[in-house]
Amino acid sequence: MPIFKAYGDSSFKDCKQASEEAIANVIKNLQGKLFSDSESIQVRAEAAVLLKQLDFPVNNLKTKLLEKLEQSITDIQLSPEEINNGSGDLSPSASSHKAATHEFMEAVRALLVIFPDSEKQLVKFAQDLVTKNFATAEEYVKTRIHPEDLLGVLRVVWDDVLLIDEVLPEAALSNHSLEAANVVVKLYVRSAFSHLLQDISDSFLQVLKKDGAEQYSLEAVLDSSTKAVLQGGMNVLLGFRKILDDDSGILVRQRELFVDLVQEGFQTFFKQLEDQFLLFSGRNNSSAIQLHGLAEGAIDEKAFPGLVLVLAQLSAFIEQTVIPKITEEIAASFSGGSVRGYESRPAFAPGEICRKFRSAGEKFLHLYINMRTQRISLILKKRFTTPNWVKHKEPREVHMFVDFFLQELEVIHNEVKQILPQGIRKHRRTDSNGSSVSSRSNPLREEKLGRSNTQRARSQLLETHLAKLFKQKVEIFTKIEYTQESVVTTIVKFCLKSVQEFVRLQTFNRSGFQQIQLDIQFLRTPIREIVEDEAAVDFLLDEVIVATAERCLDPIPLEPPILDKLVQAKLAKTKEQNTTISS
Repeated sequence: MPIFKAYGDSSFKDCKQASEEAIANVIKNLQGKLFSDSESIQVRAEAAVLLKQLDFPVNNLKTKLLEKLEQSITDIQLSPEEINNGSGDLSPSASSHKAATHEFMEAVRALLVIFPDSEKQLVKFAQDLVTKNFATAEEYVKTRIHPEDLLGVLRVVWDDVLLIDEVLPEAALSNHSLEAANVVVKLYVRSAFSHLLQDISDSFLQVLKKDGAEQYSLEAVLDSSTKAVLQGGMNVLLGFRKILDDDSGILVRQRELFVDLVQEGFQTFFKQLEDQFLLFSGRNNSSAIQLHGLAEGAIDEKAFPGLVLVLAQLSAFIEQTVIPKITEEIAASFSGGSVRGYESRPAFAPGEICRKFRSAGEKFLHLYINMRTQRISLILKKRFTTPNWVKHKEPREVHMFVDFFLQELEVIHNEVKQILPQGIRKHRRTDSNGSSVSSRSNPLREEKLGRSNTQRARSQLLETHLAKLFKQKVEIFTKIEYTQESVVTTIVKFCLKSVQEFVRLQTFNRSGFQQIQLDIQFLRTPIREIVEDEAAVDFLLDEVIVATAERCLDPIPLEPPILDKLVQAKLAKTKEQNTTISS
């Protein structure tokens, strides 16, 4: 080159021209390599070095090369396919990701040599690459994935971080990645509990579907719900245990945080589950139902009280079985966690959760009783408010409202039999010792039956009321237990108290009083078979007779033979109907 400059106008002119043409071809070829998409970034960077040695102005090449490097980041972002295969053997997509990352770092290494002043931009590119990879991971963990999938994601990203830190330590990506990994892990824990909550909700909401009510018995719904809560919770814990035991560098540094996340996650999950139960039990609030894809027209109205009963027993199961097992596993594998500090209250407080579900279970049990009682009360109200009792005709048979009443009790008995355990029947009446109800009711039922005039009947009624002061007290409303008999007995008691209040609002003639006497007498036997406290129920049945007599213009009861004949006729008719239906 110097000789051409010195002797350019001499005899070397032809040689100079040939040399310039050769140099132009070299520069053209190097420029072609530099801007060719088919060439690797490393080859293009080497071409830039040669152009610089040929005194070619390369200042504008820096911007173009950095732009191409930035565009290449899209080629090494994680994709769902790569993530799914990132935890084990290298799949073709995983191998491609690894090769693209190595090529990116070789280009960074070359650009640091060619353009030392580009370090700040290269650091930004590296941070952008890792940030985008973590952003992809964040979206991925929001879906339903396995613990192995999360570990695969973090392992692939962490390998990239280590490679970048080796070439570009100024980027300090380790600290940056720890913060981003914290977000991914938090989202995974939150997503795992969210899917568990969804599974539990789906398991018992099937009973509300019109097409599902026939396929799923309450017992099956309760069984699937308890499994969803217990096995689902234990499976989530097992998955968390796999993550905790992983020895990946990025997770080893987050074990204390992860322990806190698991404990806080369970505390929040059970609170949300209780809120979900309360939301489902609010029949007028259709938002919760619609969230689970059940339109108003697709809901089986008759099945809703059964759902409330399932919620009651499920709440008791969570309090008595699920919480202790979860607490035991957390104490064994997820104890500690110092991120919150020693002065903070424990992240998971099982006692508080147990109290919440105990209270919720009692609310659901009372709600079920109220719903069933209100339905029966409508039948009773119609029965006692519709007739003109002052003009009632002589009773010829047990009234049909008794059949409706017993049918409703049968529905209730079938529901509680599927969900609740059997209890111990108490206050069973015997022929030997009788009960306080016998001493209270027999004077009315037996002595009044033997009298034939109004004055003596009213006198006996007064004697009965005076006898109340000296009788043993019968406890009517006791604490409701999670047993079949307790729930049915409570509903029967409420219904009989409703009957008592209804008759107090009416005025009866003799025939009306006798009709009530007949209906109540027929109810005694079937009701005794399903309640646990016969003494209290007999007491309430007698109270209905007394209240009716008090409101009667001529309270003369039916003679025992007539009463027995009408009851037997009803029993025979019922037996005949049942035989016809079964055949």
